[in-house]
This record gives sequence, C-alpha cells and structure tokens, in this order.
Amino acid sequence: MADENVKEVKMGRGRNMGPMPKLENPGKILGRVLSYVFKDYLPAVILVLVCIVISVLATIRGTMFLRTLINDYIQPMLTDTLEGKTADYSPLIKELLIMAGIYLVGILANFLQGFIMIYVTQGTLRNLRYELFSKMQRLPVKYFDTHAHGDIMSIYTNDIDTLRQMISQTMPQFFNSGITIVSVLISMIIISPALTGVTLVMVGIMLFATGKAAGGSGRFFVKQQKELGELNGFIEEMMEGQKVVKVFNHEEANISRFDELNERLCDSSCKANQYVNILGPINAQLGNLSYVVCAVVGGILALVVDPANALAINIGDLASFLTFNKSFNMPINQISQQFTSIVMALAGADRIFKLLDEEPETDEGYVCLVNAVEENGVLKESAERTGLWAWKHYHKADDTTTYVKLEGKVVFDGVDFGYTDEKQVLYDIQLFAKPGQKIAFVGSTGAGKTTITNLINRFYDIQDGKIRYDDININKIKKDDLRHSLGMVLQETQLFTGTVRDNIRYGRLDATDEEVEAAAKLANADSFIKHLPKGYDTELTGGGASLSQGQRQLLSIARAAIADPPVLILDEATSSIDTRTEKLVQEGMDALMNGRTTFVIAHRLSTVRNSNCIMVLEQGRIVERGTHDELLQQKGRYYQLYTGNTSEVMTA
Repeated sequence: MADENVKEVKMGRGRNMGPMPKLENPGKILGRVLSYVFKDYLPAVILVLVCIVISVLATIRGTMFLRTLINDYIQPMLTDTLEGKTADYSPLIKELLIMAGIYLVGILANFLQGFIMIYVTQGTLRNLRYELFSKMQRLPVKYFDTHAHGDIMSIYTNDIDTLRQMISQTMPQFFNSGITIVSVLISMIIISPALTGVTLVMVGIMLFATGKAAGGSGRFFVKQQKELGELNGFIEEMMEGQKVVKVFNHEEANISRFDELNERLCDSSCKANQYVNILGPINAQLGNLSYVVCAVVGGILALVVDPANALAINIGDLASFLTFNKSFNMPINQISQQFTSIVMALAGADRIFKLLDEEPETDEGYVCLVNAVEENGVLKESAERTGLWAWKHYHKADDTTTYVKLEGKVVFDGVDFGYTDEKQVLYDIQLFAKPGQKIAFVGSTGAGKTTITNLINRFYDIQDGKIRYDDININKIKKDDLRHSLGMVLQETQLFTGTVRDNIRYGRLDATDEEVEAAAKLANADSFIKHLPKGYDTELTGGGASLSQGQRQLLSIARAAIADPPVLILDEATSSIDTRTEKLVQEGMDALMNGRTTFVIAHRLSTVRNSNCIMVLEQGRIVERGTHDELLQQKGRYYQLYTGNTSEVMTA
C-alpha cells in the first residue's frame, strides 16, 4: 500500500499546478508598507534620511578633494621641487585635517543611521505582528476551517522576516543610492560633461539588463512565498499527526509528498533567483567596462586635446571623475542586487495584507449580559458581581430597557444551515430545551450533531429559521456575551503553556485560587493535580503532553466549571478515553451538568441514557426524538445504534 502511495505521488510531479500567482499592484503594496513605517516613526525616518544625506555628501566631498589634491597641491609641489624651491606643506595639512573631520562626521552619520533603523524596523514589525494577531482574534471560525494553520504561521515568520530585510537594509540603501546618483551626476557634469555622457550610455545598458531581470523573476518570487507557506503547512500537519502516520505506515508516502512540495519550492526559488544572480556579475562587468572606456577617453582628453579646448581636462579632474564613475555605477549595481529582497518582501507583504483585509467576524448584537440583583421581584442591573445574570435588552421602539434572567432556555425553530450556499447540511431543525434539561444528539458521523452546537454559540450563522436563547433571538445578543454564557468541553482538549492553575483560570480570569481549586474538586481533577510535582503550580507545555488524555479532559471540565455557565456543550467529551477514566470524567461532568441546560454529543450511547430528550440525526434532519426508553420502544434508528441489531428495525 505504501509503495502504491509513493508511486501515485511521484506520478503527480510535474503536473500543471494551475496559473502562476501574480503580484498585483506592487506600487500600492509598497505604499502600504511605507505607511506602516511612517505612521509611527516619521521623525526617526527623517533623521535617518538626514544621516544618509550627510554620509553621501561627506563621500562626495572626499572624492572632489582628490581633484583639489592633485591640481592644487601635488602638481604645484612637484613643480616647486623640480625648480629647487621649498614646498609649503602647511596648506595641505590644513586641508587634510578638514577632510578628516568631514569623514568623521560621515562615519558618525552612518553609525547613527544603522542604530535608528534597527529601532524603526523592529518597532514596525512589532506593530505589524500585533495588528496581525489582533485581526486573527477577530476572524470567524470559518477562516481557520478553510486555511492551513502552517500557512498562517508562515505569514508571521517568513513573510514578516522578508519585510525586516527590506525595511532595515533595502529602503535605506535605495535612498542612499538615489542621493548618491544625483550628487555624483552633478559632480561629474561639473568636471566633464563629455565623460558624463559616456558614463550615462553605459548606465542605460545596466538599467536595461535590470529591467529584463525584474520582468523575468518577479512572478516566481510570488510563487515562492506561496509554496513556502504550503510546505510549512504540510510540515505542521506531519508533526501533529505522527502517530497516525506511523500506524498506517505512511512514512515513505509522506517523504515523497514532502519531496514534491520541496521540489516545487526549489524550482520556483531557482527561477526567481537565476535572473538576479547573474545580474550582479553582468552589472559589475558593465561597470568595469564603463570605467575603462572613461579612462581611455579621459586620458585622450587630458594628454592629446589642446588645454584651451572645452573638452580638455587635467589629470586631477580625470582621477576624480574615474572615482565618481565607480561611485555612480556602484549604487545602480546595489539596487539591482536588492531587487531580490524587494520582490520577496512585496510578495510577503501581499500575503500579510490579505490576512489583514479579511472580513472580521461581524456582530450586530445589542443585548448584553450584566450582573443583576432582584428587588421586589424586579431585576435590576448591579455594578457588583452578584452571581445572578440577566440579559439587558434595550427596545429602541419605545426607548425602554428590560432585564431577562439568564436561565438557559434554548429553542430552535425551523433552522436551516449550510456552510456554503451550494451545500445545505441542516434541514428544518426543531428543538426546545428547558433550563436544566439535558439534550443529547446522536447519529452517524456527518449527520450534523456538532454543527448544531456551533450554531448555538454562533461560530456560524443560520440561513433560515430562528434560534432563541431565553426567548431572545440570538442574533440580537452580542456574541461575546452569548459565548460568555456558554461552557464547552470538547473531545480534543486544548491546554495552553502555563501552570495548571492558569489553565483552569482560563475559564474566568478573575477567579481566585480558592475558586480554581473548588472547580478542580467539582471536576474530580483535584486528586491527580495534588500528585503533580508542583501541584496547581506545575508548568504545562506542548498542550499538556505530560498528562494523560483523561487528566487533560478533567482540566477542561474544571475550566468550564469555573466559568459557571448556565448552558453547557459537551462534544464527544469522553470518546477518546478508557472506560475506567471515563467513569471519573463522567462523574465530573455530572457534577458540572447539575442544574444547567446541557447539550451532549456522544458516540457512546450509554452516556446519554439519562438525557431528558435524545435527538437522532441523519443527513441533517432530526428523524427521531424522545427519552432513551421511548426510543428503544420505537425500535427505529436509535434502537439500531444502541443495540447494533438491524433485523428488528428492518421488519418493524
């Protein structure tokens, strides 16, 4: 089987993977990146630009001094020496000291520029990461159901890092190069317009080569970032699913799949970089050719052309011009070398901004949950925590506010739902849960059991019908308040890095240590917690990997208990633990469910026998409902699921 999988994966390599992604509107993306830099660090950026200007002008002044040194000092001193005169070195020493001071200022400006850019870059990336994470917290569950988690992580790591290089290195380099080019061009024109013309011809050839490389590799950098995210997503899946991989002997198949993804990333990276990698040497050689041509032409103008001719230059001018020629070609070459980081950064920024531009979870609710106090049979809002909760409902029509006690009554009235418009998964769901009742959902995998609970907490919104919570349409209730009133215990427990106490307190952050321990005792978790190395202060990492599945589930129950919600949702909470542990967990859940409206999803039907009502779902419809005994008497679908006996169902 493994060999067939390997063969199948290898046969897939080289197939057309669809149209290559393009970087749309790079100018807009670059402008948006710059807006993040300028928004919070404009004064610092201005100071960096000033430092760059000072550094460039110091370099220009040094190169122009070469002309003065030869024409005004070296040549006259040589003449004086040949004529037997004593040379006066004091003016030269004075000029050298001045130049030393200018270079020192340039060095300090360079140092200050680098220091400030570290502050600007890291601050900008910190703000971007914060905005990304804040946006991610406001995205609907649907986004995470439809995007690979590894690909999202790649945005925080790889894509953010490409911006770091562009902001800290490429942007200052571009401005430095721009100032250098303008300053050097003016200086060259002052020295020799003729040689400047020769230099510009060679520069035109360089720009042509750079443009060709840009057009050839830009689209591959976009593809590279996309495929890097896919590769990271695959690695994350393999890390999380190692047990499944080993059970089904899929190591070789996964290696082959990784090889395919890795090969595609390598191919797009090679194509993205092949133009750029040859661009540097080509531009360097074109720069050397420009230097040689200017040296030959300049030598002719200095040695052959009549000094009275406007084209003629002297040796000092030529030496200074050739230095400027190198300085003029260098920034152009540097810009071409920075092209890689620019395109990669823009491709990464495009992915970052696409996440930031995702539509957040909308909430039109206005009914909120408040602490209440009852006086003479009338509920009023309380500024203190009372343990009594009420829905504060403002009625715009008559400008009144009513308070409805939070009890946990839930009604589904003709609810239809589909994850997409094309695929409906729930049809005409009708149910009524009184406060304190236990409602169970059973049925085949994919029947829609978990989907119903996802609608109660509004992870998804319905297409038709009504869901009422304490006789209030849940669309009118603020989502945060709605979810605050619901407790959930899921099959896959999620524990966070921190102490056992912190993980239980996650259910209510203002809970005291005594309340944390009381919740643990209610959930039957206190006994095993006290046997941990540091008890409640034991550090958990890796999702609580040091704990058993049952222990993690008990902590999850304690976390729900400390929130003290009137409504509980238990989604396959005991399906992945052994029978002995299940008894302990079931006792904890029974204590938690006492007095609360509870919705239970279970494959082990023995855990729902005492439910007030059992809903049997098939293909998105409720096909049976009743108590355990009533459903067994019907000898329908529930009877079949409970007994495994299909013959009596067929003849009934």
